[in-house]
Amino acid sequence: MTAVSEIIAQELNVSNKQVSAAIELLDKGDTVPFIARYRKEVTQGLDDTQLRTLEERLHYLRELNERRQVILKEITNQNKMTPELEASIISADNKARLEDLYKPYKPKRRTRAQIAIEAGHLPLAEKILADQKLDPTQLGDKEALEGAKYIIMERWAEDANLIGGLRDKYWQHGVLTSKVKKDQEEKGKKFSDYFEYSEKISVIPSHRALAVLRGRNTEVLQINIEADYPFETDIAQYFAIENQWLLEVVHWTWKVKLKTQLEIELITRLREHAEQQAMQVFAANLRDLLMLPPAGMHVAMGLDPGFRTGVKMAVVDATGKLLYHGTIFPHQPKGQWDPALQLLEQVCKQFSVKLISIGNGTASRETDQLVAELIKAKPELGLSKIVISEAGASVYSASKVGAAEFPDLDVSFRGAVSIARRLQDPLAELVKIEPKAIGVGQYQHDVNQNQLERTLSAVVEDCVNTVGVDVNTASAALLTHVAGLNQQLAENIVSYRDQNGQFSGRQQLHKVSRLGPKAFEQAAGFLRVMHGDNPLDSSAVHPESYPLVEKITQDLFKDVKELISNKQLLATIDPKVYVDSDYGLPTVTDILSELEKPGRDPRPEFKTAQFEANVTSIGDLKPGMILEGVVTNVANFGAFVDIGVHQDGLVHISHLSENFVSDPRAVVRAGQIIKVKVTEVDLDRKRISLSMRLKDPETPAAGQQKRAGDRGSNKGRSAVGNSTGKNRPPKQARNKPVSMFGDALRAAMEAKET
Repeated sequence: MTAVSEIIAQELNVSNKQVSAAIELLDKGDTVPFIARYRKEVTQGLDDTQLRTLEERLHYLRELNERRQVILKEITNQNKMTPELEASIISADNKARLEDLYKPYKPKRRTRAQIAIEAGHLPLAEKILADQKLDPTQLGDKEALEGAKYIIMERWAEDANLIGGLRDKYWQHGVLTSKVKKDQEEKGKKFSDYFEYSEKISVIPSHRALAVLRGRNTEVLQINIEADYPFETDIAQYFAIENQWLLEVVHWTWKVKLKTQLEIELITRLREHAEQQAMQVFAANLRDLLMLPPAGMHVAMGLDPGFRTGVKMAVVDATGKLLYHGTIFPHQPKGQWDPALQLLEQVCKQFSVKLISIGNGTASRETDQLVAELIKAKPELGLSKIVISEAGASVYSASKVGAAEFPDLDVSFRGAVSIARRLQDPLAELVKIEPKAIGVGQYQHDVNQNQLERTLSAVVEDCVNTVGVDVNTASAALLTHVAGLNQQLAENIVSYRDQNGQFSGRQQLHKVSRLGPKAFEQAAGFLRVMHGDNPLDSSAVHPESYPLVEKITQDLFKDVKELISNKQLLATIDPKVYVDSDYGLPTVTDILSELEKPGRDPRPEFKTAQFEANVTSIGDLKPGMILEGVVTNVANFGAFVDIGVHQDGLVHISHLSENFVSDPRAVVRAGQIIKVKVTEVDLDRKRISLSMRLKDPETPAAGQQKRAGDRGSNKGRSAVGNSTGKNRPPKQARNKPVSMFGDALRAAMEAKET
């Protein structure tokens, strides 16, 4: 059996030594962020992405080995183990293969084959198989032959090598078909694209696969897998069958036993593949959102817009502490525009507000106009405004975290606080919200929830530790995601801070209840103490490396303060001079880089999108308009963009660039500010089609055309629309521009809406 480390090393294309070292570190309790940042010598530079993949594969392969041992023991206890079977089980490299091998020995309910064996028909079955020249109809009566048939069918259907080969062929040639169930058309209108649909199973995009499977689960669609392939011929050739009676058994083996079994397995495989892709998209979008640039430590006002219930206001200081909250009613039905302006001005003056953050929900553009009028009328206030996504704000408002932070504050105002804070520092605020509520996934409720939670938690942990955390201002929710800490330790840090005042240095963390040496080792490098006793405590230099920095300062006859940010002096240091048994070259190099720019924020510079003042609703949009917008979500089929009209538009993958695009994330990321052209508007459905191909000529008819197959069977094709003929890649890999409102993309919209 190939060692787990060797398997993972081959998959990651790295050395076995690197993987073995990483596994050893993980097994002794080291976290991925800690290993990636502070144990580069040990793993020879494995990064956090490689380590996450390694960790996931390690989990899978260890589960596989545990299952392997159970199966080996079970078959041995049945006294049915053979050297050949044992070798096959030991070499099985995936769970499907392992279960195929175990299937003949797995305890099962009484089958027709077992009943036939009990009735004494096994000798007849073996005699028929041993000599195909014999005529089975001359060897037994009807009942005996029927029993022999079921015995042979079960034996063939449990042959692991046969099943594995047929499964692969079925996956290669299978076509998934779906049709609407009788009288379900009205109930399942949103699945209308799949009322009569077919596509090769091996190439179905994740969003279409999950849509079809949801349609089946809601009892709207009936699905099947068909294939134009001679499976029965393969079975006959595998067992070298020529006898006509046995050929009939081959037919029944495929029809009754194998086809149904493999169809179920392929649908499971399709779902797993689709889920994996959906989770990867979700994780990538979440990472982009968490790593959005912070506006910084400024007094900010959050506005949670509304019509009837008014606009909720909350002002927070530079550290996020609530200073003021209230409500204004500038919009209908009350229409108190001027009083709202007066109160806004008064509050901004009183608390020296510099930033106004406006949620992008109902009444967002109207509230944006209100603030714009204030900024124009009172330039001396020095105000800046930005409309941001308020996704998840209501979830935070009603959460335990929100209640713990503001036990006496009405739920309706907590959302405004969150909107203000996420402008100051998106990461620090968004970690308080369950990732699934942030709104950057597709079909997130249809995927394996445990695996999704594990995947998203890893993303949050990596982002938090990449940026670093100020231990004197961080919430318990943020501290929870620091490497080596958990919720209890995070709460203990906050409790210690509340009781004893701000931390003056990292060593003070040892005084926190239950924060032992291991937790300190893992967390210390990611926790920052700003303006503390030791300048290094505000950097990413780990306390275990402080002696090295002291040695460097002694050699230069300088103190640490003189060394930090002194680019010229640091450039004179040869890192190789300080390499020894304790500190390798990667660590020394990282330390010198960190000293040059201590505690640098890896997030990009803060920028804002400028929405068009006279475009406030979908009714204001006209084809040909070029607008600025913010990417809110990226899916495999394109990107959704907020252009300030309460409804995100879709830039299909075919309209992301003049050139061929295989992965939308190669062009756009969540949170990115881009320019788009309106190509189509559907007022009834409230759907907007956008393009980043700004120089394309206006072709109104293109939006109405549909590729043959958008309706109907779509047989064996990926329904992606019409080709323009520009910059064509090889035929099988073209991005074809589409009308967003074609059948092929309605499910894509649902993926976003879900």
